[in-house]
Amino acid sequence: SWYDFVVGMPSLVFLVTGWKSNGKENACLQSWASFVGGGPNNYICILSKVHKKGHMYKSLKETKECVLNFPSNDIYGLCIKTIGNNGFETDEITASGLTVEKSCKVKAPRIKECFLNIECEYLWEHELYEGSEEVTVALKAVHVCMDDEHYDQNKLGRYDKAGFLFQVDRPINPDTEEVAEFGPGILVQGDPVPWITK
Repeated sequence: SWYDFVVGMPSLVFLVTGWKSNGKENACLQSWASFVGGGPNNYICILSKVHKKGHMYKSLKETKECVLNFPSNDIYGLCIKTIGNNGFETDEITASGLTVEKSCKVKAPRIKECFLNIECEYLWEHELYEGSEEVTVALKAVHVCMDDEHYDQNKLGRYDKAGFLFQVDRPINPDTEEVAEFGPGILVQGDPVPWITK
């Protein structure tokens, strides 16, 4: 919608993986999500906008599980290829040049090249509005896997150029309709501010 492009709020980029009903790999490039809670028994992933007619939604409904795979910028091009390799008869992960690896707690596949994988179980869904073709989906994290180089911020880390990617809808000036090409975004260190509340 027009609102999306004017507001242009960034959101984490990740691939949701699972199995289609025919046993083929499914990978859906996703954004517009939030992550809340604390500890291994209470970490909830909210996918804000999932289309009911997509493979990912159908896979979630059938298997009740998935993996959220977080890429760094160096493999983002391969992640984008999953959009074009999304036929029902296609192994979407391997067809896009990525590697499938076995998960620890769920049957859904992980993507080896992604530095963070969150294995999840389906909790609930809710339509965005009555009659909507899209739903908000809640997932419970049951296992987290991160590679050593990104775990250590003194090595590759989770932030800066080698870390998390953010979807930034192309910001549009509402007066001139000028489009600013931007993205994907990364986090860089801001100026430290003392945590003084009074």
